[in-house]
Amino acid sequence: MSADFYGYEDLLSEEERKTLLKARDFLRTEVKPLVNEYWARGEFPRELIGKFRELGLAGVAYEGYGDPLPRGSHLLTGMLAAEYSRVDPSVATFFGVHNGLAMYSVYSGGDQEQRDRWLPAMAAMDKIGAFAMTEPLGGSDVAGGMRTTAKREGDTWVLDGAKRWIGNATFADLVIVWARDVDDNRVKGFVVETPAAGFVPVKIENKVAFRIVENAEITLTGVRVPEANRLHNIRSFRDVAEILRATRGGVAWQALGVMIGAYEAALAYASEREQFGKPIAGFQLVQDLLVKSLGNITASWGMLVQLARLQDAGIFRDEQSSLAKAFVTARMREVVAWCRELLGGNGIVLDYDVARFFADAEAIYSFEGTREMNTLIVGKAITGRSAFV
Repeated sequence: MSADFYGYEDLLSEEERKTLLKARDFLRTEVKPLVNEYWARGEFPRELIGKFRELGLAGVAYEGYGDPLPRGSHLLTGMLAAEYSRVDPSVATFFGVHNGLAMYSVYSGGDQEQRDRWLPAMAAMDKIGAFAMTEPLGGSDVAGGMRTTAKREGDTWVLDGAKRWIGNATFADLVIVWARDVDDNRVKGFVVETPAAGFVPVKIENKVAFRIVENAEITLTGVRVPEANRLHNIRSFRDVAEILRATRGGVAWQALGVMIGAYEAALAYASEREQFGKPIAGFQLVQDLLVKSLGNITASWGMLVQLARLQDAGIFRDEQSSLAKAFVTARMREVVAWCRELLGGNGIVLDYDVARFFADAEAIYSFEGTREMNTLIVGKAITGRSAFV
């Protein structure tokens, strides 16, 4: 039985449906056989980059940069994000950082010359992007507490500081670095083309989630960036927040994909695992876990489909993407726990996939704004009162 219990995929156009099925086949044949091995090793399978290049979906969200495909709707791009996570959320995050945060920073924050300079190569995945905002001593206070600085010297900017938890940074060609201008105290965006003198990424080891994602801590010591590499349409943190607003909904779609992946693995296991002479799928308590999981999945589908419609109409608001991220990731946490419970002892080994989804869910629950911070964004919208410190 499909995890799309109410048939939301039927809302896609025929061409969009073909694109989704193309991605689904690729992920199941090229990605799924690799993920448990690389998750255990804590490495990103870089041979996948060439295969993603052949898939040709990196530019589908950007008009004029995803040819020969037409620009996809937010419903399609959301379902693609879920499809990646349905197989592996780490691989989905690699793609989301490149295709979402990095490319959208250039698309939204760059001028036309900058878009034309970088986006074609990024859409073709000839150049891989990363997005460097989070810092070692900062997280939710990034808007007012950014410590990385930028100092202009003629036609060059000098960046100093540190970033942490930066996905793709160990091998990215273009890193979007956010820094506070020491002269006007405003946050600005810079495209650092690697390798660059003074730019040193070090892979973060010993993670218990997202082990395939090569997160890095970056130190920036006198990194010189030309004025031509400053994103010219970024004038304040309000412009940065627009990028995060657009991508936060994508994280909620990833959480939906994790739920679907865990649910499908648990359902398959329940159909095969026998106790007391019959498959455990025939036991009431097992069915209860599966149905509760499907309920969370279906509720999340509905919220995200409507969010995509609001995005396509150009009328969605910060609090709407924040509610989706907070709600769907909380439901995801419940589902992966129920699925792990269903598998019993087998739920803690990689062989059955659920353990990987269970661990990786914790990372999705926290990044792109914690549940608590997204709750406060929604709380301010509905009460008119800010509870931020």
